[in-house]
Amino acid sequence: MYLKLAFRNTKRSARDYLVYLLTMTLVSALMYTFNSLLFQNELRQYWNAEDMMEIMVCLATVFIMLVTAWLIAYMVRFMMEKRSAEFGIYLLLGMKKSAMTKLYLRENILLGAVSLLSGMLFGIFLQQVLMAALFSMLGMTYHLHVAFHPGTISMTVFSFGGCYLLSLFRCRRNFKKMNIRDLMEAGQKNEEIKEKYEQAKRLLLPLSVLFILLFWRFFGALQSNGDTALFLVGLVATIFLFYMGLSASIVCYIRKKGSLIYRGENLFLLRQFASKVRTMQFTMGTLTALFTLAFMGSSFALMLGSWQTHLLKIKYPFDILLYSPDPADTFEREMQFLKEKVTPLEYYPYRIYTDGDNRVNAWMLTHLSNWGTMYQNPDGDPNMPDIENMLENYNTYYVCDTYMGLSDYNHLRGMLGYEKITLKEDEYALQIKSRLAQDVQDIADSLKLSGIPESPGSPDAGNLHADSPLLVCGGIYADPFSQDGHNGCDYLIIVPDKVLGRMHPYYSELAVDIDGSAPPFLREELDSLRTAGTEAFRSAAPAPEDSMRQGSDTMIVFAAVNAVKDNLTASIAYMLASVMIPLFYIGLVFLCVAVTVLSVQQLSDSANYGFRYDVLSKLGLKESEIHSLIFRQLTAYYLCPALLAILISGKMVLFAGERFVMMTGVPVSSGSFFLKSIALFFGIYLVYFALTYVSFTRNVRRGRR
Repeated sequence: MYLKLAFRNTKRSARDYLVYLLTMTLVSALMYTFNSLLFQNELRQYWNAEDMMEIMVCLATVFIMLVTAWLIAYMVRFMMEKRSAEFGIYLLLGMKKSAMTKLYLRENILLGAVSLLSGMLFGIFLQQVLMAALFSMLGMTYHLHVAFHPGTISMTVFSFGGCYLLSLFRCRRNFKKMNIRDLMEAGQKNEEIKEKYEQAKRLLLPLSVLFILLFWRFFGALQSNGDTALFLVGLVATIFLFYMGLSASIVCYIRKKGSLIYRGENLFLLRQFASKVRTMQFTMGTLTALFTLAFMGSSFALMLGSWQTHLLKIKYPFDILLYSPDPADTFEREMQFLKEKVTPLEYYPYRIYTDGDNRVNAWMLTHLSNWGTMYQNPDGDPNMPDIENMLENYNTYYVCDTYMGLSDYNHLRGMLGYEKITLKEDEYALQIKSRLAQDVQDIADSLKLSGIPESPGSPDAGNLHADSPLLVCGGIYADPFSQDGHNGCDYLIIVPDKVLGRMHPYYSELAVDIDGSAPPFLREELDSLRTAGTEAFRSAAPAPEDSMRQGSDTMIVFAAVNAVKDNLTASIAYMLASVMIPLFYIGLVFLCVAVTVLSVQQLSDSANYGFRYDVLSKLGLKESEIHSLIFRQLTAYYLCPALLAILISGKMVLFAGERFVMMTGVPVSSGSFFLKSIALFFGIYLVYFALTYVSFTRNVRRGRR
């Protein structure tokens, strides 16, 4: 009999809490989909970078399990309170408490089993979609096929089932402590409104708003980690105190009989809203925190996606580019090795030169927006001690300025399909990263370089004199040119070949144009070849301060001594996906969990609202006006935590977005990431809102009969 009763109650719960059932189905489907990356990741055969994906998915799963366990515990307790009168009647009819507890646990286990099984079936489909999307991000073709792995299934069952069993265990403990009176009164707790100290509590609202304004004003100016942590702790407290102050302010406004309560149905709406916020203060704060994390997670994922879309394809313009710290390196071993692995169309070894000075480095460190005034004296002049310390001890710029001859530069531009440039004997050109091009527009007025030395036939051939002509800037070029340590770091000075006579080779490079694509692991094989170099090569290597540098990129940095375009773009895309996909995963689950709680709270009270709306109907409200009132009631309830989350997360996302755009050079607005997150957020939000509105209206209609 108990089993039959459990089945009947489960069907009723599934109908009454359909939104909850759908969310748990989606959560289990996502768990199955992302767990498959741990056991069925077909990309492992292409490169050895699966560890990062596994680590990020495991971290995401931990966060998902925590919030899922919270949702299940919340819903189990919530449904128990709503059905407490029913359980009290069971006890009055003679049912033992242990039997009643088992009945309720069976109902929830059945509900969880339905969610898990249906979610895993849906997860099989989502897994194919995820793998197809992942292969597409890497520029590879994925052939759809369904495969099952016991590890994926067991991991999903363990994660999802563990959340359920933990929540049901706590529920069982609560049942044992309750008596008939507690059960009969438990359902009314959600309706209690204790209006105490409202005058004092309402001050929390302006204080919360003031703190949020201070957060917007000063968050970007915080210097120490301690100040930032303190500000964030205060922000978390503000989220929860905001709702206490909001509810108290509405109650005080109604008590004072403000003018707005006499307009239309405002009194009804304000009382309902204040009541719901008061009884759900902690829950509303938690939902706001979940919304905030969802906004931030999706925004950061979009930032990485923007970098991949706009910059990854141009980050490595050469098919293969090899670096050697030995200026005399001829790359004979590498060229012989590449002949066995690929079909080379052209080899081009060349040198990067230096004059032993750091004037250009100093100019960059004092003029690029990256550095601000970090390397300037109070009067604006370069702080040379700090600059020299930076060049020697940080892996950003080479210790000395980097130059390239015009003939080498034009040959490399030809390999990339760019037009050749021309320079006069008294001109130099600046090759710069596109993200820094705007900062160097005044270089022609402020930076002049030493020019051509004495002619070879003169007694002072190769020497410079005070009256030697100076080179002026004859052009700035921001075409992609591999400037993360290979062709300079951030910049490269292009000079007429004659000027190289006063310089010495700094390091060597080999550019290779190949037919077709490079095979997987070619970069790793080149690294191994370099590691197994001769003793002569190792002894010719420079000191650590003259080794390969990486440039000023800070957000996403990946400098490779042996840069193989096909290998690097796929590897970096995979690592970006390892971060982007879990961020979207966490954001989606957090969003669905939060909206589910909002929906269930309203739907659970919708039947009780039937009497209230029936009274309003008898007072003269038309059916269309009642529907409008329901819409306004749900809109205010849904928008309150969402808007607060937008306000809080907006500052952090915009702050991070501005620096991301500045540091990476992605050609998009810093606010676009946040706007896209909001659009994605409200797309899902509207689906839940529509389901809730339809169900709420139907329940109210039934309650009025």
